[in-house]
Amino acid sequence: MQLFTFLGFTILVGVIAYLSTRNTKEDSADGYFLGGRSLTAGVIAGSLLLTNLSTEQIVGLNGGAYKEGILVMAWETLAAIAMVVTAVFLLPRYLTGGLTTVPQFLGTRYDKTTKTIASALFLSGYVVVLLPIVLYSGAVAFSSMFDLPTLLGLTRIQSIWAAVWGIGIIGSIYAVFGGLKAVAVSDTVNAVGLLIGGIMIPLFGLAHIGDGSISAGFSELMTSHPERFNSLGDSKASVPFSTIFTGMMLVQVFYWGTNQAIIQRALAAKNLQEGQKGLILASFVKILGPLILVIPGMIAFHIFGDTLAKPDEAYPKLVSEVLPASLVGFFAAVLFGAILSSFNSALNSSVTLFGVDIYKEYFNTAASEKQVVKAGKTFGVILAFLAMFIAPLIDYVKDGLFAYLQEVNGCYSIPILTIIVVGYLTKRVPALAAKVAVFSGVILYAISQFVLKPHLVGKAVAKAEAAGITGTELEYIEAGAYPHFLHVMAILFTINVIIMLVIGKLKPREVDYKIKYTKQVDITPWKYVKHVGLMVCVIVIGIYIYFSPLVMG
Repeated sequence: MQLFTFLGFTILVGVIAYLSTRNTKEDSADGYFLGGRSLTAGVIAGSLLLTNLSTEQIVGLNGGAYKEGILVMAWETLAAIAMVVTAVFLLPRYLTGGLTTVPQFLGTRYDKTTKTIASALFLSGYVVVLLPIVLYSGAVAFSSMFDLPTLLGLTRIQSIWAAVWGIGIIGSIYAVFGGLKAVAVSDTVNAVGLLIGGIMIPLFGLAHIGDGSISAGFSELMTSHPERFNSLGDSKASVPFSTIFTGMMLVQVFYWGTNQAIIQRALAAKNLQEGQKGLILASFVKILGPLILVIPGMIAFHIFGDTLAKPDEAYPKLVSEVLPASLVGFFAAVLFGAILSSFNSALNSSVTLFGVDIYKEYFNTAASEKQVVKAGKTFGVILAFLAMFIAPLIDYVKDGLFAYLQEVNGCYSIPILTIIVVGYLTKRVPALAAKVAVFSGVILYAISQFVLKPHLVGKAVAKAEAAGITGTELEYIEAGAYPHFLHVMAILFTINVIIMLVIGKLKPREVDYKIKYTKQVDITPWKYVKHVGLMVCVIVIGIYIYFSPLVMG
């Protein structure tokens, strides 16, 4: 029965995606890469949310909540503010310029070389970090939640290889052969299922705690662990409160406003109003994200205490503990959809970046749109196979995947965000400034996080251990030995902005940069976007105030 439910829902999603996209002209760049610029608000919101929501977050953030409490909600709630910024500031400029990729803007604002460098950074991030981690984390969650080794008669690592290749092949079919619209439509259907399935877990968990009563379970959770409902992290927390005002918002704006795998959904909007509505709708739902990504981890701590070997075991363990057997097949299909979504979305964006920004520019400048699409698909197949080979090898990495993903992404996220922000806010800063900022950002961040930090933290910990210091005091010493990586991001962002402005002053462009309206879509803004956006920001601030020590006591 469970297998039947799983296959039934998965096949249903595929059929709906096929029926919705069979009339889209996939042999044109707009048709394949942007779904014919036809996406409406609901589809955009659903695709945005499910592209973002996958097992590295479901398992990783709930693992963080199991370990630290509600403070890890910063990764979810603050995303809503970044989406408002994108809707109000960035999206109107993107659609005015008729962009297919974010690096396209860099090509017109600076030069072709800058665009190529940015595309290469995006692709390297997807190939080395994002695609393999999505596949691996999905395979691990699927394997452990549904006991694939026993079901398939394999060892643990063999089951991970099998799950990686199963997810990868199906995701590749969606992304490479279906184009963006197939990805977006399947995302939307899966998003509904994921919201239903994701909310079921905390509800069943609270009912489990409260002997059948959800409200009693929540009261018990808050009464038993009031200290874990503090939204303000201290200096040794994974998200110190101070980082909210530095690198956290930079990371969020990069992710929701400039990351090709995400913003491509809004670029495919049929007009600016639909794009803005989609982003704002997604921001409201994002505020509810902690219900799926944080509360289950806290419930797991209440049920299991500190008995779990690793925090990332919290969510799979909770699912197997509280979910009725009759719903396991449905939840498996929903989880499978979430895994597929992040994989095929990143893969589709990689295909787009390669076809539009690299193949067309360097391999065949006279290529027709059909040839560009074909080249992109071929590249996507190669990329998918590389990711499927690399993903299982991550099993040998000892660091937590979610923290690893966020920190490593800083190598390219902050440099790209810097040159985009300065590019839009200034008119005379030249291409030279962008190139210098990108290379200095990548190099300085890599030196900071992968050379200086290990050396200084290791030295401080060794000195403390030699002095007999252990436990919580040692954790504070370790946390204070080097600035948090989000603070480092903010420092380097500021330095690179200054570098660009100085170069712009010394060697400015000969003419002012102006965005040219391409008339691809109607760019009349939604008249309520600022009002509703402000409402979203007020709600997020209110949540932080409510869960602060001043209110919680």
